[in-house]
Amino acid sequence: MKIIAFGGSNSTQSINKHLATYASSLFENAEVEVLDLNDFAMPVFSVDLEKEIGQHEVAKAFLSKLKEADILVVSMAENNGNYSVAFKNVFDWSSRIEKDVFQHKPMLLLATSPGGRGGSSVLGIAQNLFPRYGAEIKGSFSLPTFGANFDLNENKISNPELDQELKDIIKSNF
Repeated sequence: MKIIAFGGSNSTQSINKHLATYASSLFENAEVEVLDLNDFAMPVFSVDLEKEIGQHEVAKAFLSKLKEADILVVSMAENNGNYSVAFKNVFDWSSRIEKDVFQHKPMLLLATSPGGRGGSSVLGIAQNLFPRYGAEIKGSFSLPTFGANFDLNENKISNPELDQELKDIIKSNF
């Protein structure tokens, strides 16, 4: 079983990448590849640019990576209540190549933030929108107050109740 995981942020210190990495480590007997959105940087999407250059090769590479997965583990960063620009741009370029960006792969959808809502706004947006683009969301989880509930040295959720909640979601849905 191959898992492709990524955080929906281009921050080099992405807390969502940490959460996606940890969550993907909880799957037994899985090969895990964690993507970095910085490896998929492209100019800001526009129909004019698409007309000029065509389908972007980097978007094709992103879709190719998703195609390799048996399961997707995606943790969405929240910027002003919505997707990060880095994620949205990769998503926009990719959706012009293949509408079903997530290619009907089972998905564990996550979000975290420094605040107490744990990225719940972007998580709700993604839960509503991603199935229209081929995501089969099997479970979702929000980690509030990342700094208080995640141990960066151990790279794991430090709050036992929240850690168990995530483990139970994975166990019962995957």
